[in-house]
Amino acid sequence: MIVSMKGRILPKALPLCLATSALILTSCETTQDRISKHPEIYQRLSASDQALVSQGQIRAGMSQNAVWLAWGGPERKIIGNMRGQPTETWIYITYETAPYPYGGPYGPWGWGYGFGPSVAFVRTHHHGHSFIFFGSPFYDPFYYAYIPPSIPVPYKTVTFTNGRVVSFQYMERRYG
Repeated sequence: MIVSMKGRILPKALPLCLATSALILTSCETTQDRISKHPEIYQRLSASDQALVSQGQIRAGMSQNAVWLAWGGPERKIIGNMRGQPTETWIYITYETAPYPYGGPYGPWGWGYGFGPSVAFVRTHHHGHSFIFFGSPFYDPFYYAYIPPSIPVPYKTVTFTNGRVVSFQYMERRYG
């Protein structure tokens, strides 16, 4: 019975896993990928801008196309106005794990670790089979499995006026 289930599940799950993997791998486009796919945009840049873009850096006065090559497409765009000029701000987002003190919401070892009844109890299935369970009858592995949430955090912004960079910001990396 188990062999036949594996035989039915694996052919259906394998293409789904491969498609998901391909999507994840292709969505991580690098600066070099964008330059190689769009050499005409890169060639129109000045030599100094080409050097900056190749390193994933931007400068004030740079074009939107150059920023796109260097940083990629933004996750969000904000339309605004600065000193009477229309602006467009690109926001780039990263995801950080939410901090939680004491190793998780249930303490460093999980809620109730080492506490509570450890018993053996018998359960009889309606087909007449009996099963013996060891451990706490209140244990729920999904309740105790704490998965910290990911929080979207803007880490880079760039603002354009007339298609040129007028300001940009990026979050400095924290170490330690």
